[in-house]
Amino acid sequence: MPRPFAQSAAPSGTLRFSVLGPLTVHRDDRALPLGPLKQRVVLATLLGSANSPVSVDALTDAVWQEEPPRTARKNLQVYVSALRALLADDDRDRPRLTHTGGGYVLRVAEDELDLLRFRSLVRAAEGQEPRTAARLLRQALDLWQGPPLGDDLRQSPRLAEEAERLELRHLTAYESWAEAELELGGAPAVVEGLRDLVERHPLRERLRSAWMGALSGSGRQAEALAAYDDYRQLLARELGLEPGGAMAARYRMILAGDVRAGEGAAARPPAVLPPDLVDFTGHGEELRRLTDLLEDDGAGRIVMLSGPAGAGKTTLAVRAAHLLGDRFADGRLCVSLRDADGRTRSPATVLAELGERTGQAGLSGPEAWREWLAEHHVLVILDDVPDERAVRPLLPCGGRGRVLLTARGQLGGLAPVHRVPVPPLGTAESVQLLAGLVGQGRVRADREAALRIVRACGGSPLAVRVSGMRLAVLRHIPLWEFADRLTDPAGALDELTSGDVSVRRWLAHGWEALPQEWGRDVERLAAGTGEGPFGLTEAAEALGCDEQHAVRVVEALIGAGMVTSPCGEVTAHAAEYELPHLIRLYARGSRLPGTPVPT
Repeated sequence: MPRPFAQSAAPSGTLRFSVLGPLTVHRDDRALPLGPLKQRVVLATLLGSANSPVSVDALTDAVWQEEPPRTARKNLQVYVSALRALLADDDRDRPRLTHTGGGYVLRVAEDELDLLRFRSLVRAAEGQEPRTAARLLRQALDLWQGPPLGDDLRQSPRLAEEAERLELRHLTAYESWAEAELELGGAPAVVEGLRDLVERHPLRERLRSAWMGALSGSGRQAEALAAYDDYRQLLARELGLEPGGAMAARYRMILAGDVRAGEGAAARPPAVLPPDLVDFTGHGEELRRLTDLLEDDGAGRIVMLSGPAGAGKTTLAVRAAHLLGDRFADGRLCVSLRDADGRTRSPATVLAELGERTGQAGLSGPEAWREWLAEHHVLVILDDVPDERAVRPLLPCGGRGRVLLTARGQLGGLAPVHRVPVPPLGTAESVQLLAGLVGQGRVRADREAALRIVRACGGSPLAVRVSGMRLAVLRHIPLWEFADRLTDPAGALDELTSGDVSVRRWLAHGWEALPQEWGRDVERLAAGTGEGPFGLTEAAEALGCDEQHAVRVVEALIGAGMVTSPCGEVTAHAAEYELPHLIRLYARGSRLPGTPVPT
């Protein structure tokens, strides 16, 4: 029978909640009866977001796999009422389970819920020296009592996803603990525990690398070399890949008889990256092409993602960098070439940040940076590049380093560069992203309004995400009402703001960087070409010039990222061009107050 997780002395009647194993609630040492399956699903969902509101839509999605019954809301009220009575605590000032404007909140202290305690210990271990980190991580791992949430609750797709996320956190913590122990020379304590995990997660490279180090550190070099060879063959067979740089380095050290190979010498390389979005959606083809280019040693050293503001370039770049962590033994980092207000940062400022992040503080200049980049197997994302001059001194001339650029324009003055255009999201992908933010049930209830919202966002992941963030806060607003707001051109950009995230401000950064004449040209195209694609004749009429001049204007705006054109070879007269929807709205007058209007 599952026991309450380890704890310090507590007053009589204290509740202990556990989700790192079967779902249980203990009052002192007595397990409480948690009721029927659907009621337990409600409790598990609330505990997964302890101390934060969980909407009725989210609970409905968790409890009913298919279409919920008409009585779903009433049934939820019954389950919540039963849980409120079960968890009643006389010495608390207010009930544990309450209803707010945003949904239901289950209030739990850190020492009452094993998941909260686990997260706290793992955070505390970050950045600590090995002995302290190993101790804290061991305490965190000791909280686990089996597969999270048990088999019965995983019948709910929402809870199955939550259990999968928890298992990944457990695995990551175990890897960190193993690496800290190896640095302390504790290979024998690590080796047997890792064997089972390696068998269950055979393609997990960081885990396999730690196991190799543990075998080597225990004097079992032959087994360590065999473990590498098995993994190399498995990776080639399943994915057509070779082991990453960190693992290959550990293999070479073991082969050479270096005793440090079992003491964390091949620890995970540093990463200074924004977090990867858990709800990353769409752009699968672009992601595959991007990772292929970055992994291909013969493909060149510079890759660029291009697309209009809000297209998802940075998100895509960061996703690729996280996926390729094991391919860059010396680390990954991301540096923006614009400041928070959209202004271009000086090369000296960017160079100073690169030096600081790579441990090369005081770089003497671009040549010293290029020399370091050539000598290290790193992936460097240079984000939101405004023009060629801002980035040219930072690019590699050869060697081992890779650079991934993101830019709204095409940066036609850079060569050789592998360019990957980032197109708008498709309708289905946009709806999927919106549903992940506002809840599947809310989208199912009014799918037509959801379609109107994403179409009004023009396939921009940023606009869809901001819409979802806004609707997740404004739960009282029906989707159809928000869709009506977005389909009003005069006020659409006013609605695409959530907290400090503003689509209009994002667009303004790119607009202000345009030459004044180009800004006027975009305005003329927006006013004179209507919605959807337009041809060269329409462009010439809108611009008030002949077609020979119009083609030069349109091609300049393509280079600036303000106009898109189809892939594939066609003549300029046969081509169709398009202003991205949000740029069209902005150009028609939806600017920030105070932004100068081109004249």
